Amino acid sequence: MESNSKNKVKQPPILFDKTQAIIKELNKKLGGTLITYFNNPRGSVCHDDVLALFELLEKIGHQQKIYLFIKSSGGNGQASLRLVNLLRQYCEKVIAVIPLECASAATMITLGANEIYMGPMAYLTPVDTSLTHALSPIDRDNDRVSVSLDELTRVVRLWQSQKSDKNENENPYQQLFQHVHPLVIGAVDRAESLSIMLCKELLAYHIKEEKIQDRIANALNAKYPSHGYPILFEEAKRVGLKVSHLTPEINSLLLELNELYSEMGQRATTDFDDTHAHSNEILNIWETSGILVHFQQDKDWFYRTEERRWISLNDNSTWRRTLKVGNKIEKSILHIS
Repeated sequence: MESNSKNKVKQPPILFDKTQAIIKELNKKLGGTLITYFNNPRGSVCHDDVLALFELLEKIGHQQKIYLFIKSSGGNGQASLRLVNLLRQYCEKVIAVIPLECASAATMITLGANEIYMGPMAYLTPVDTSLTHALSPIDRDNDRVSVSLDELTRVVRLWQSQKSDKNENENPYQQLFQHVHPLVIGAVDRAESLSIMLCKELLAYHIKEEKIQDRIANALNAKYPSHGYPILFEEAKRVGLKVSHLTPEINSLLLELNELYSEMGQRATTDFDDTHAHSNEILNIWETSGILVHFQQDKDWFYRTEERRWISLNDNSTWRRTLKVGNKIEKSILHIS
């Protein structure tokens, strides 16, 4: 496109030197090795994260204790199990450090940790079934949205409570199928018991009593009225999780790190004209001493006027690695997907 060549495509900043300095300081104050995991608002826990984490663990080798910083709104619970399983092969003890949001599948990751350190703004959430299917509804940004069993059940219950005698014999799913594909509903229903199974398997890494596993897993899956309900420190303790307070000094450094990652994760959009644009956005970040691995979404966008929506073109999204070798910084593409 001729107009595109006149515009320099904006790139998100890679603040490697700054984040490495904070990680170095945190390693000293924690007395162990810190690994960081950050999702921007459009990033999520996914299976590719396992290979990204493997890159870090191979770099640092086996550790006695690993501190895992998590800031994420969730994602794939099965990926959470794989991440914890991988971590456990490289250390004797995992401690989750949570300064802010650690929701859904990210909460699942903390269940596999021996201890959870929470800051004054930290929260976990319930982990009841919610999934993004290939046939899920599409939002205004042309992304698939997650669908939860609780939401579907509430819609049906509301419909049944308000139906009149005239539509008494109508099936509520006939109306629901117009908005949510039947296969999506089937997949959500099948996944209902999956979350409890995942929770119990994660807890089993450090809790051997099945009754305690059952109590915690059932509470996180069925106790709360909302998937996003914030489970704060005292409630996490009541649920049965082993939680402690982050010291103000550690919490402050983690918030500094989060601020840098948030700056890296801002969407960099280059507008060429009214209907053509390009976006670069860092969605997922993994980092430890000497290495940073991130997933960068890299796409052209075209506004299809007749449909009134943006569609993506020329998707060059990739995982990328920043590695410190001696006094040099090496950057490369990491072929994961």
